[in-house]
Amino acid sequence: MGIKVVPRYGKSFKDKLYLPAIAGGMKTTFKHFVKNLTDINNLKTMQYPEVQPTDLNERYRGVHRLTKHENDTEKCVACFMCATACPADCIFIEAQERFDGYDEKRPKEFKIDLLECVFCGYCVEACPCDAIRMDTGIFAFTASKREDFILDKKALMANERSKDLNNG
Repeated sequence: MGIKVVPRYGKSFKDKLYLPAIAGGMKTTFKHFVKNLTDINNLKTMQYPEVQPTDLNERYRGVHRLTKHENDTEKCVACFMCATACPADCIFIEAQERFDGYDEKRPKEFKIDLLECVFCGYCVEACPCDAIRMDTGIFAFTASKREDFILDKKALMANERSKDLNNG
């Protein structure tokens, strides 16, 4: 077996200047600019935030929600699987005993810090009882204080699945 020698490119003075590459990039940019300027009706733009997108993919990961049983109690059994799977460590759960006959325990506190969350969906995949989902369709979550980005159990249970995603 011999050693394979791979030739390096860019040794010439012309290649080291990068001017031809910059000129080529500027040429492409100028072509797109002229095309978009002459045919403005063909632009694929949206007047956001006045016009909200309605064609969200069914797999889109929006703001979290906690699912409920028929009697409006949470399905979460406080198993800490979502918090363990979370790479950003943004899920905080405090468990308590449950006496309503559904499960042994439930979350006394369940908080998600959306400022730390990377919206990866690992918490949804890790949940054994389908208690947490990211199918609300809420993609523009705004607030004026840092504390408003920490969703507690009440806020997570108030989030509902988007009607647009129900039809998908």
